Amino acid sequence: MAENVVKGPASYFPSIEKKYGRPVSEWQELIRSSPLTKHMELVSWLKAEHGLGHGHANALVAHTLAERAGGK
Repeated sequence: MAENVVKGPASYFPSIEKKYGRPVSEWQELIRSSPLTKHMELVSWLKAEHGLGHGHANALVAHTLAERAGGK
């Protein structure tokens, strides 16, 4: 029973990479380098400036901000 099922925001990552043609690490670097800091500001920015859908933008921001908060 050692299934490696990805859950949470990271479960969106394969479809994000396929749909937008950029690795998740690039999206995360964009988020980290943005002057914006609030979750919904970042989601709105990704949607408006980079054409991401809401679910994909939300997953990227949630995962990236959780890493920041956890010190990873």
